[in-house]
Order: sequence, then C-alpha cells, then structure tokens
Amino acid sequence: MTDLHFTSDRADSTEIEAVAAAIGNETVVVVETERLIRGGKERRNQSRHLLLPALHALQRAKGWITPGGLNHVADVLQVPPAEAYGVATFYEMFRTVDPGHSESVTHVCVDAACQIAGSDMLSDELTAAGSAVHRSPCLGQCERGPARFVQGVGTADEVPADAELFVFHQQGDPSLRLLKRIGVVDPGSLDSYRANGGYVALDRAIEMGAAAVLDAVADSGLSGRGGAAFPTGVKWRAMAAEEGRPKHVVANCDESEPGTFKDRVVMENDPFSIVESMTVAGFATGAENGWIYVRGEYPLAAARLEVAIGQARVAGLLGPDVAGSGHTFDIEIRRGAGAYICGEETALFASIEGFRGEPRSKPPFPTTHGLFGQPTAINNPETLLNVLDIVALGADEYRSRGTEQSPGTKLLCLSGRVANPGIYEVEFGTSLGQVLEMAGGLTGSGELRAVLLGGAAGSFVGADSLGLPLTLEDTRSAGTTLGSGVVMAFTTDVDMTPVLIRIAEFFRNESCGQCVPCRVGTLRQHETLVQVGRTGSITADRRQLVDDMARAMADASICGLGHTAASAVSSALALGLIGGAK
Repeated sequence: MTDLHFTSDRADSTEIEAVAAAIGNETVVVVETERLIRGGKERRNQSRHLLLPALHALQRAKGWITPGGLNHVADVLQVPPAEAYGVATFYEMFRTVDPGHSESVTHVCVDAACQIAGSDMLSDELTAAGSAVHRSPCLGQCERGPARFVQGVGTADEVPADAELFVFHQQGDPSLRLLKRIGVVDPGSLDSYRANGGYVALDRAIEMGAAAVLDAVADSGLSGRGGAAFPTGVKWRAMAAEEGRPKHVVANCDESEPGTFKDRVVMENDPFSIVESMTVAGFATGAENGWIYVRGEYPLAAARLEVAIGQARVAGLLGPDVAGSGHTFDIEIRRGAGAYICGEETALFASIEGFRGEPRSKPPFPTTHGLFGQPTAINNPETLLNVLDIVALGADEYRSRGTEQSPGTKLLCLSGRVANPGIYEVEFGTSLGQVLEMAGGLTGSGELRAVLLGGAAGSFVGADSLGLPLTLEDTRSAGTTLGSGVVMAFTTDVDMTPVLIRIAEFFRNESCGQCVPCRVGTLRQHETLVQVGRTGSITADRRQLVDDMARAMADASICGLGHTAASAVSSALALGLIGGAK
C-alpha cells in the first residue's frame, strides 16, 4: 500500500457513501502558490484539506481504513496513495491494519491523572467484559479519571453515557470572567447565549472599528494561554498588516497536553463564546476564514460547535455580512485524530492541509506564512475568550485584575490527589496553596509530595512551593511554568516511578520523529527511566546522560515538544521523586 501508484483494491459502497457524506461533491482544483521555505512556485491541491475528514469517515465506516477505501479517497482527492497512507498511519485514532473485529473500540487513558486513578484496573475490567480496549494517551477528561472514550463503528464517537457528568465547582461565583456562563447557558441555544451577554463584544467591536480593537488587545497585555505566552496584540497586528492574500483565524483546540481539559469544558458548555471571539478576531485582523481544530477525542465539543456555527450563520453572525458590518467571515471545523504534536501551530496547519502533522522550521512565521502559506492568527480558546471582555469592558478594566506583567485571570485544570478536581478560574497572583484549597485540599492517605505544573511538558515542584504566586513572571523565576494550566497533585502514597516512566513513554510515542534530537532523545530518555524503574536507583552516569539529552533536545529540536520533553523528568530527578537522586 506504500507504492506510489494505486493498487487493485477497491472501496465498497459503504466506504464510498461515507466519504461522499464527509466531503461532498468536491471538485479538485490545483493552483500555483508560493513555497514556504524557498522561492519559486509549487502546485497545491486545494481539495487536499479534506483528507482528514475523509479518513475519519473511512475509519468510522469499517473500524479501520482499508486499502480499497484509502485508494478511493486518494483517487477522489488526487492525493498520491503513498502520501495518503503516510497521513493515515500518523494518527493514533486511525487503523490501517484489520483489527479482526467489527465492534467499537474503547480508548482508556493511561496518562498520569488516570494512571493513579486506576486506569489499568478499568482496562482489565473492560477487556474481561469483552470490550475491545486501546491504551490511549490523555483523553482530556482528567477531572473524572480513569477516563474512557468510545470510537464508534458506523456511529458517532462518544464519551460513554455512564461517565460522570461535568461538575463546575465555581458556578455562580460573581468574580468569574471567562467561565461566567458555564452551567448557566444552554450550549445549544443562541438565544440563551445572547441572554447572558453573548455578542455584546462583537457589536462593540464593530462600533469601535478594527484598528481600535487591535489597540485594546495590545493595551490589555493579553498573552497566549496555550503555553508560549506570546503577546496576542503583537500577533494580531502583524497579521492585520498583511494585505493582498487570503487570511485565516485558527482556534487551536487540539488540547492534548496530559492534565489539560479547560478547552473541552468551554467548547462543550459555552461553544458560542468560541465562535464569537473568533469572529471578533477575524473582523480585527481582516481575515475571512476561520478554522477550529478540535482534538479527535472531543466528539461532544465538535458536535456542539457545529450547532453553534450553524445557528450563527442563520442569524447573520457568520457569512458574507457579519452582523451588518460588511465583513465576511465564516468558520470550518476540523477534527484531529490523536496526535499531540498537532498542538504545535505549524504541525496543526499541516494537519488541516492534509499532510502529516510535522512542525515546520520558523521563520517564516504564521502571521505571514501560516495555513496554506497565507497570513494566519492562531490562538488557544482561552486566549480568545479573554478578548470578549477586553472589547466589551475595555483594556483598563481588564488590567484591574492580576499583576502588571500577568494581567487578567487564568484557567487552571486541577487533577490528581485533590478532593474536587475540575476547572477553576483564578486571578493571576493566586498562590499554588490557595488553588489547592479551592479544590478542597488533598485526598488520599498521604501528604503532598509534589505538584506537576504545566502538564507533561511542564515541571514538578515540591511541597515547599505552596506559596508560589501563579503568574508568568513568578513561575518563570522559580524555574517552572504555568504552561497550559495544569495543576496535578501527587501525595506520598503515590509511587512516582511508573508515573515518570509513563511521561517519558508519552514523549517517545508522540515525537513526530522529524528531527534527530527529539527522535533519539525521547527514546533514550524513556529507556533510562525504565532502567531506573528496574534498579530502583539512578547512577551518576545515567543522570549525566539524562541531563545531556535534555540539553540537546532543548537546544536543537525543531519545535516545543523536543524543547520540553525532558522538563518533567529533569525536575522529578532534581526533587528526588524517583531513583533517590537530587
């Protein structure tokens, strides 16, 4: 199937109908476009961006992507079969080998929060009951671990109906900004959203004008909430300055960082806020095209966003004349298929475009050469949510909370050994200890041993860090990070060795393998941690090896995955969480 040409395998009627339903009657158009790295022109297939939806359709139709089905999609979209195969084999959720069964597959999370909540036991129980089980990386349900997700065959994917319903512990708190509508609005009703302050920001943005919106976002000091903390105003202004080419706004909802689930909560419970904030971004930057890239393990979020987009179109809030402004803006949804690396912005672009989700070297940057090689502003959903208050209330009011360098509020994902795991909105500057108290304190029989901040790409801090103010500047000074907002507590009754081995395994599996430092470094790091687990200690030579690999990955990897793949492991060794080393 890896040949450059089609094999004799053919799709059956079920697969053909499934693909047609997913991509419609698409006419393939090939155009010339600027190369991203070198000068000159390249021919680009404008329909190739439908490859990911088509592969989802094949997977759902049969429970795997058959050679005939793949041939059919490659033929319809005019994608070389070898390249289509390369894309299909890149993602966790796709199968290109017959699994030998026709039933749905239950994915059970094996990452840290679910690992210490009994994911191995759940897997054994489901297997004994006759279910087809797949050990999965983080499913973004860390507050209700051990988490599972059912990948359907012939039906929609779903979180099991008997999974614990979402509980929002701060509901009704008058201090909330970003989460004020969670648990209050009907996520399927535009009228309900409007009755609770929805679309006030868009009306205000149109009244202010695009330039004033850009000024407000810059003056607010808003920075990216996905982990990089890049100034949003700088990004938007740079993209707005580009002229003469189509422009895009992308919501990066590929929330795959272990321990992170804040975007899922917002998308499932307040989807119109994502649509409105993207529309404001499109108006401010002059972009006509919006894309929401939702991780494949979030079927409910994707469904609710589809409903919100449809209702917004009917109401004239998306389309050729947004809210009577004369500006054109519309949104498409793309579901990922299980690849942590696609959270990196350029890998996400490649995924939407129908290629393997491999990061690109920068420069050029997305503001000039992003999606389809065109100017793009890409933001995390939490970042976009902040824009609504900035526009509606003004930059000064927005800056009245938080600190000078970290204005506003932050969404935190509390999990692990806390009494009330969930999503929490706190003012920047709230201490780590205060946050744990908000979540009801610790649970279990032990005392606090460590807290993982920022997720698997973050770092561990010890119990002596409870007074640490959670701001960008304070965590940076302390040698850690807020990252994507993960706060995962571990007590002394938790064996940290398997936790650290799993974190190392996660990065080994999720590395796209494109660059040598990351491909080799994550492999050797995992092997070293396995050895530590076997011996119970780490030698000076092995510790030096881990440190050397960490420096090499941080210095020479193409993207953030390699830069941070050793952060949690290095901090755990420094704290003596495993191997007795400090």
